[in-house]
Amino acid sequence: MHFLDQAKIFVRSGVGGPGAVSFRREKFMEYGGPDGGNGGKGGDVIFEAVAGLNTLIDFRYTQHFRAPRGSGGSGSNRTGGGGRDLVIRVPVGTQILSEDKETVLADFTHTGQREIFLRGGDGGRGNASYKTSTNRAPRQHGTGWPGDEAWVWLRLKLLADAGLVGLPNAGKSTFINAVTNANAKVGAYAFTTTRPQLGVVSHRDREFVVADIPGLIEGAAEGAGIGDRFLGHIERCRVLLHLIDSHVDDPVAAYRIVRQELENYGADLAEKPEVIALNKADLLDEELTAALIAELEAESGATVLPLSGATGQGLEAVLDRLLAAIGPSEMHAGEADGEPGEWSPV
Repeated sequence: MHFLDQAKIFVRSGVGGPGAVSFRREKFMEYGGPDGGNGGKGGDVIFEAVAGLNTLIDFRYTQHFRAPRGSGGSGSNRTGGGGRDLVIRVPVGTQILSEDKETVLADFTHTGQREIFLRGGDGGRGNASYKTSTNRAPRQHGTGWPGDEAWVWLRLKLLADAGLVGLPNAGKSTFINAVTNANAKVGAYAFTTTRPQLGVVSHRDREFVVADIPGLIEGAAEGAGIGDRFLGHIERCRVLLHLIDSHVDDPVAAYRIVRQELENYGADLAEKPEVIALNKADLLDEELTAALIAELEAESGATVLPLSGATGQGLEAVLDRLLAAIGPSEMHAGEADGEPGEWSPV
């Protein structure tokens, strides 16, 4: 399945149905009077977050969504049928933005969340509602209220507990393959990861989700390389795992580059808790590993862990540190006050 994390779509709610112009015509009812019913309400446009989706690829091929209009009223004071609501199903983590991408109009953070985005137009009045003491046989009626319409952007921000950051070839894909059931592409060249990857880690009777994004290079905030577009997928992470390749010419400079790009991106990414690991440590001797770790700790002011995603060296310590930063899950902390995923489809 192809990954797509943003799409532009057009949505329009249904037009209200017209009211009816009708008069009661029955035997022995000489002055039956008006009996035209009101029109039905147009359908609403509703967005719903559902489980099992992790891409917006469907919106590449279907970009226009229009809710049905309401039916017209009829005689005998019968109201027209309302148009069916149009339910647009999106992945959890989707945001709806205005056409200029400046305003977040809705944010779907849990399964089953439903939002009425555009309300359908009300039905027009039938001629029976215009009857007065001085206007006994009105012939006017309402044509129905128009619906609303808008061009909006859908932007997907994957929900994960921990996010992997680092320069290209830092070993992020190897790490996520080692600790999760993901099958990320691994290669001896830059940017083998071209789209975000998600994996579930099972560690010490706990589970948490890790997100791997394409590597950052200097100038990513200005569009260099793949740019910083995919950093949005780690905005919601509780902790970042910063992997540093021990075989680059200057690991400290590599650390600074990624930190600078996080600061340039904003969204408080640079303020998130960070676990730092010197990757590919199995290819170094102990003395050189200790020296590089000392330099990184002096630069970052934090503990740096040796790691090898290929051999498994240091994995337990890194996962322990991630679990401590993530904290107790909602179910462990007793914060969950309902079963997630309970929803009733339209």
